[in-house]
Amino acid sequence: MTRLQPQDENVADDYDSPWKIVLEHAFPEFMAFYFPDAHTQIDWACGHEFKNTELRQVVRDAELGKRFADALVQITLVGGEQRWIYIHIEIQGQRDADFAKRMFTYNYRLFDRYACPIASLAVLADDEDNWRPDHYGFEILGCLHTLKFPVVKLLDYADQTGQLETGFNPFALVTAAHLQTRQTKRDPQARYQAKRTLVRLLYRHDWEKQRILDFFAVLDWMMRLPEELEQKLWQDIEIIEGETKMPYVTSVERLAVQRGLQQGKLEGKLEGKLEGKLEGKLEGKLEGKLEGEAAVLERLLTKRFGLLTEEYQLRLKTATLRQLELWTDRILDAPTLLAVFEDH
Repeated sequence: MTRLQPQDENVADDYDSPWKIVLEHAFPEFMAFYFPDAHTQIDWACGHEFKNTELRQVVRDAELGKRFADALVQITLVGGEQRWIYIHIEIQGQRDADFAKRMFTYNYRLFDRYACPIASLAVLADDEDNWRPDHYGFEILGCLHTLKFPVVKLLDYADQTGQLETGFNPFALVTAAHLQTRQTKRDPQARYQAKRTLVRLLYRHDWEKQRILDFFAVLDWMMRLPEELEQKLWQDIEIIEGETKMPYVTSVERLAVQRGLQQGKLEGKLEGKLEGKLEGKLEGKLEGKLEGEAAVLERLLTKRFGLLTEEYQLRLKTATLRQLELWTDRILDAPTLLAVFEDH
């Protein structure tokens, strides 16, 4: 029987980046699904803006150790007031005694730096039903300082699988994927069946192509499978896309990475730039191949992490073939752009 290996479990169920990506992709839907009361108080017609630079400055100053998926967002309330919301998604498998303190610290540091009231919201994705930290503070000599914050527990949705799978909000599927990833941790066949069901549901919502691609990436990242079941799933996806006449997922560069770059079969897609390919030999003389590999890699990185800075573009242009292949192998698993390029 095929099993997920212990090392696969640790790597496969790292949800940081997919949560971060999908949070920024569909923030209004995120709020509507997890924090409906707060959602109704926001004037979505005024738009919203992620304050990543501001958050990085506070996080760097705080030096609070490992962080998980989080975001700082500027919104406008229905009454016209602009406010900031700090979203913290705590992804872990056990109790963390410092969690509430961390929420408290981020909140007051953000307020101290920007003199702006901060709404702190948390999503807990652990497996401990009784662990629900929602406040932190202290009282001394008559002085009371405390923060109470709304918390959503994904485990509370465990008995709503049917509703999650039929819900229109994309975070219903994300929540279902999270729960089923946990439930099938040691049963790859069950995970394969669950993943196939969720992927099929993506095509039933009549979403635009990019939304299907973005949320497929999240499901795919969460619900890792052994290689043989992964290949079987890709065959299923091809059938699904044939039935729906929506060849979205199987046309993305991720498939090219899996079936092309890793197997050295991208000659046609590189339009002749790899004609001189000699399976990694004579690297210094294959300028055309290097340019082609770098171009494909840049497109993949841009798709995952956004536009590259001049620094990263220069690294691609001056990289060796071995570096390009190493960075390409990391694309699917690296949580950040820095992790793709870092030296080990």
